[in-house]
Amino acid sequence: MHPRFERFIQGMNELTARPAVGEEDILREGRVLLGELVAQDDWLAPAYTQPHPQFYQQYLLYCCPQERFSVVSFVWGPGQKTPIHDHTVWGLIGMLRGAERSRPFDRDPQTGQMTEEDTQILEPGVVEVVSPTVGDIHEVSNVYDDQVSISIHVYGADIGKVRRHVFDPQTGQAKEFVSGYANRPAVV
Repeated sequence: MHPRFERFIQGMNELTARPAVGEEDILREGRVLLGELVAQDDWLAPAYTQPHPQFYQQYLLYCCPQERFSVVSFVWGPGQKTPIHDHTVWGLIGMLRGAERSRPFDRDPQTGQMTEEDTQILEPGVVEVVSPTVGDIHEVSNVYDDQVSISIHVYGADIGKVRRHVFDPQTGQAKEFVSGYANRPAVV
């Protein structure tokens, strides 16, 4: 494990293990930790940077043994994007390489009506937060049509096992899914 990543994991383990730590604290302090990690692009092993020609890849880098958090590299091939989806847990998204477009949505719980909010561009070093309490629904895409982009995501569970939702952009109808991973558990 690269020393920079090891320090990050140690910091996240200490943060999430604190008695009575709240989501607000995790998002605030975790954002700083992830910002320090993605500020330098010299630690991610090449095996977790490989794009797929058709689909974005979600590589598990670390999962806390108690499943308090997981760390994933998202590898976006040129022009690739997610469907509109949620997470159901807190999350931190740090841009490592390239750039992502994040299109957040608000969804009316009664009607399912989807309203697009302001699109954000994440560039290297930028960290965004998601959570059911601060906004949890978005579509993410690689800004570039000619290069790979990579972001590092930290979630408040083993995200590959979490039951989440994709949403029809016209009707807001939710469909459940479990994302899984493109790899087996790993040590970077």
